[in-house]
Amino acid sequence: MSSNSAAALLPSVAAPFYRAVGDEVEVFLAAARRSAPILLKGPTGCGKTRFVEAMAHELGRELITAAGHEDMTSADLVGRFLLKGGETVWVDGPLTRAVREGAICYLDEVVEARQDTTVVIHPLADHRRELPIDRLATTLRAAPGFQLVISYNPGYQSVLKSLKESTRQRFVAIELDFPPVETEIEIVAHEAGIDTATASALVGLGRAIRNLDGSPLREVASTRLLILAGGLVAEGLSPRAAARSAIVRTLSDDADVVRALDELVDAVLPRP
Repeated sequence: MSSNSAAALLPSVAAPFYRAVGDEVEVFLAAARRSAPILLKGPTGCGKTRFVEAMAHELGRELITAAGHEDMTSADLVGRFLLKGGETVWVDGPLTRAVREGAICYLDEVVEARQDTTVVIHPLADHRRELPIDRLATTLRAAPGFQLVISYNPGYQSVLKSLKESTRQRFVAIELDFPPVETEIEIVAHEAGIDTATASALVGLGRAIRNLDGSPLREVASTRLLILAGGLVAEGLSPRAAARSAIVRTLSDDADVVRALDELVDAVLPRP
C-alpha cells in the first residue's frame, strides 16, 4: 500500500492487519479513484471484510457496514420515519449515511436480502451516483468519496439467491480466496497471538478439511475458524481441544461427520 495515502492522516488508528494475495489492493484503489462500485466474491471467512477495512483505512474514509439478511428491506438501507419523544423523525439508514458523508458503504452478503431490496443501489452504482428517497420526496447526490462495496459467497448461494445481471454489470469484481499456506500461517499466528509452529499445524488441518474428497460439509474450515481455534490455544487449550470446539463442532452437527473430523484432528495435530 502507498505510504503517501490518505490513511497517513489518521496516525492514531492502527491499520487493520491484511496481507494481499494478488492484485486486489491495486484493483480496489484504482476503482476508488474512479468512484467505481466494487463486488467482492469469495468463500465465507476468507478475509473479505478485513480487506474492506484495510482499504477504508488506506483511503482515510469512514466505513459503514450493513449485513444482508432475508428480512432486509430497502428501508433498512435507506432509512425510515421513527417515533422519538412523541415526534415522528426521519432516521437515515446506513446507505444514506454513507451517501451524505462520502463514506464507503459495505453491504456484506447482499444477496441474502430480498431481490427487490438490491434495486435501490442501482442508481448509486452507475453514472448517476444518486439515491432516490421516495419517503422524503428527494434524491441525494453522493458526496465526494462515497463508494459502494458489496460482497457475496458464490459457492453458498442457491439459484434463487444470486445477483441479477442488471446488478452485477454495474460493479468491478474482485475475487478473493483463502490465502496461500505461508500467508495463512502468518495471518493465523498474528491474529490469534500464537507461535508459527502452532499456526502451521492449524493451517495444515484447515487445508486437510478443505481437500477432503466427497466432503459432506456445506462450508469448509475458513481462515476465520483457524484464527478462532488459535485464540483458544493462546488461552491455554491444547490445539486438539481448540480445533474440536472452534472448527469441528462448528462445521457439522452430524455425528458421523464429527467423528471423521475428530479422527482427522488426531491425525494432523500434535498430541497435548
